[in-house]
Amino acid sequence: MAQLFIKYQLADGVTREQFEQWVKDADQPTMRGISRIESFETYRVTGRLIGEGEPSVSYVELFDIPDMDGFTSEDMAGETVQGIMGEFMQLVQDPEFLIAEKV
Repeated sequence: MAQLFIKYQLADGVTREQFEQWVKDADQPTMRGISRIESFETYRVTGRLIGEGEPSVSYVELFDIPDMDGFTSEDMAGETVQGIMGEFMQLVQDPEFLIAEKV
């Protein structure tokens, strides 16, 4: 199973409340409805454990995807993911999509 991590900041003018309501009402129900996604969680970054200053990102998302090849070749191109990704990209800036697997 592969994991997908997405880390990002909110776009200028998007409030935390606005974004988190969209996550609960649209993003999570839509993405959790895709059969190839085993789990999906969104985390608000609240600080650093070590070091000073602000964290480099405001949010991190974690997806567990057993069939990453199917997800990237079929689901990513589909209307459902394209629609929610279009909304997502209007709300965030500098997203980084990282595919990972357990060591």
